[in-house]
Amino acid sequence: MKHLLITIIFIFSVKAAVYAQASPPRDWHMLDFVQDHVYGISVEKAYQTLLKDKHSTPVLVAVIDGGIDTLHEDLRSVLWHNPREKNNGMDNDGNGYKADIYGWNFLGNRNNVNTNVVEDSEESQRIYFQYKARFENISPSALKTRHDQDLYGMWSKSKQLISDKVTEDGKKFDAWFKKFQYYNSFLSKNLGKEEYTIGELINYDPINTEAREMKSGFLSLTHGSPSKYTNKQLYLIVARRYKHYLKSGPKFPDNAPVDFRSPIIKDDENNLSDRYYGNNNVRAEKCDHGTHVSGIIAADRNNGLGIKGIADNVKIMMVRAVPDGDEHDKDIACAIRYAVDNGAQIINMSFGKSISPGRQWVEDAIRYAEKKNVLIVKAAGNDGINIDSLAVFPTAAYLDGPRKAANVITVGASSASFNDNKLIAPFSNYGKANVDVFAPGVNIYSTVEGGNTYKAMSGTSMACPVVTGLAALLKSYYPKLSAVQIKKIIEASVFKIDQPVMKPGTDEEVPMSDLAKTGGIVNAYNALLLAQRLK
Repeated sequence: MKHLLITIIFIFSVKAAVYAQASPPRDWHMLDFVQDHVYGISVEKAYQTLLKDKHSTPVLVAVIDGGIDTLHEDLRSVLWHNPREKNNGMDNDGNGYKADIYGWNFLGNRNNVNTNVVEDSEESQRIYFQYKARFENISPSALKTRHDQDLYGMWSKSKQLISDKVTEDGKKFDAWFKKFQYYNSFLSKNLGKEEYTIGELINYDPINTEAREMKSGFLSLTHGSPSKYTNKQLYLIVARRYKHYLKSGPKFPDNAPVDFRSPIIKDDENNLSDRYYGNNNVRAEKCDHGTHVSGIIAADRNNGLGIKGIADNVKIMMVRAVPDGDEHDKDIACAIRYAVDNGAQIINMSFGKSISPGRQWVEDAIRYAEKKNVLIVKAAGNDGINIDSLAVFPTAAYLDGPRKAANVITVGASSASFNDNKLIAPFSNYGKANVDVFAPGVNIYSTVEGGNTYKAMSGTSMACPVVTGLAALLKSYYPKLSAVQIKKIIEASVFKIDQPVMKPGTDEEVPMSDLAKTGGIVNAYNALLLAQRLK
């Protein structure tokens, strides 16, 4: 029963990172609107025409993420192998990171490659409990220094974020339970029995579309439940939980979150100079996300297996710094610098959070990348919010003024179809000033952990590597282009959307130019045409 309860709770409380949608063509994000009638990025069209018989040069792309399956059939040939390391367990290249063959793991124990941070808490909870004793009974007017005022502001924002999440989780649970009741009632009538097992439901062949939707909906709500469990057993479990929720209401956490990081990494997290920590295990556990992102960018296009990545001459450097939870700013700052120092020309960052206590460290690392001509592509986030008003970190905006990092491109997610004006993914963040472009991010089919395994995922985490792949393609065929030039080409060559689109999280139709600076979806064919004229 314990496993079943955890499964059910997970369904409504999981952090919004990936979303299941109705399946378009498997490789829709590679296709062309005119030829294929989906809003892909026209990259296959570009290969068949503009790039035919053209020479490319290798490009090194760093993926800062949660790890990669180094044994995957579609990725083995595109993994970066540090040319200065001999795979003998030593730090042959003297960069401070011992045996960093495929990249580096900033979430690992330095003495044991099998001991790694896999999950972590949310930054808002970490900040709230860190400063709770200091600020919970104090008036903001009593704070005299700018430093204390800034800390209080961050603590107060963390408190509000937790409160909002608790309330939202309660609403989700309420809606989830009502949907459970509705599906169950419908299916009981259609099956002609009050009690049925999950196994019986799986084998049930619905006679019409509505029944198929009810079956699919109920199975998605109870995903992972053993086939022998009955609908009545499940109902008793969730009804007990729902009764408790109604009695106690949404509950603000009483205790500080578990410290997952410190006991494993054993660094001084408050000292950025202490940066030679971690281990070389870039695979670790739960590496689906990073493997999926990497496949979108660079899965082997010539091996006849699985899928084709967007870029055809890329090596992937994995820098593991993103756990299942909120990343720590020190790890991200170190990861960016590691990627730059070891030759990455483009960095993919499919992660983000609402609070950034080490924002300056990350900002300095982004400036460092800019100085070294490295392009950073980052996901806009999956909260369905306007990030012009509510920032998601890391951000291209600098703390010390209106200037933004010229080497950062921020990506929202679009879908395959224009039906019902839902071209923009309903979960995608947006912002006329702080989202640069949209790219396919719904049901993107790519590599996942398992050696020869693939599946579709959705999120701005998937839209981000679509743009990274395009950037790598431009750099590969036009190697003299700078990071800033590539960004400008991608922005100037978007497929403009003139019809109104639905603003995420609302029923409001708006011009797409209200949701992103360029008002369009990235397009490889257009970008390569523009790059050819500028070379």
